[in-house]
Parts: sequence; C-alpha cells; structure tokens
Amino acid sequence: MDKLPRRTFMVGAGAATLMTAACGNGVNSRGAQTIEARVESTLNFLFNKYPNTVELDNKAVGKLVMPLVTKAGFGVGASYGRGALRVGGVTVDYYSQASGSFGLQIGAQQFSHVLFFMTQDALSDFRSSPGWSAGADAEFVLNENGENLSADTVTALSPVIALIFGQAGLQAGATLKGTKYTRIIP
Repeated sequence: MDKLPRRTFMVGAGAATLMTAACGNGVNSRGAQTIEARVESTLNFLFNKYPNTVELDNKAVGKLVMPLVTKAGFGVGASYGRGALRVGGVTVDYYSQASGSFGLQIGAQQFSHVLFFMTQDALSDFRSSPGWSAGADAEFVLNENGENLSADTVTALSPVIALIFGQAGLQAGATLKGTKYTRIIP
C-alpha cells in the first residue's frame, strides 16, 4: 500500500518536470546575455504598460527581475525561472527561482515578476541569504485585470513588493509564496 502514493508522486513529479521543460523558460540559453536581454525587455514592458510602477522603481533600493517563470503541474507542480538583481540600474547578480507544490492542479502558465526591495535591510537580507524564500516579508501585488497595477501607500511601506504580471497559460493563479531564490552563475 505504501508504494502507490510514492509511485503516484513520482509520476506527477515527472509530468510536472516535463511540462516545465517543454515551456521554453531559457534554461539552456546563452547565459548572461539572454538573461540581460529578457530583463531589459521585461522592464520596458512593465514601465510602458503600467506607468505607476516607475515611481515604485524610483523608491526601491534594488530589484530582482524574473522575466520568464514557467509553472506547470499535474497533481504535483513546479516552477522555474532565471533573472537578474539590479542595484542602481546595474546588474549585480543573477538568480534562479524555483518552487514546488502538491494538490489539485493541472496545466501550465508563464508569467513575469519583479521583486522591489524598498529598504536596504531587505536587500541585504536577500543578498546574504544562501536561498531566500518569498514569504511573510513580501507584499504581493497581482495584476488580474490588466490596467490597475500600482503600489499604494500601504504597499509602499512593505520591505519587499512583488509585482506579478504578463500571465499566459492554462493554469489559474500565479503566486510566489514558497518560492526559493538562489544565486547562480549563468
């Protein structure tokens, strides 16, 4: 009886891995050049489509830009993406993000997100951590309806603000809770 849940888990994990790999998230791309080009394109899209985010960017001490995150699941889910941490408009490090989930889920989705670090302490904690997880100290701003992405005064008091945008795919919802960020060398 113990083998059935383990076998089910392995089949679900394999399916999620294959679905994630099939979505073209840039894992086998040309490293830093590709990440930089995607980061620039993502920031241009964000600031042009949602002009209110420029003010948020001006107040932030740093930002982690994840241009393309692929999330897939069939019982067991996984997500993966790569991006760049920018401080003062300059890339200082590259990061991957990964998460896993288990439950009633099926489908695949791609989205972009930016973590704005609003305090030097939040940025320092992120940079010194061997694997930072999005959680209680991050305020999540989801763009469900298109044109209303902005940060109000309550949100602007959070040490980390996460903007999720550009969702495309067949899986409902995008979240960063439980996501782990790890420094990489592309």
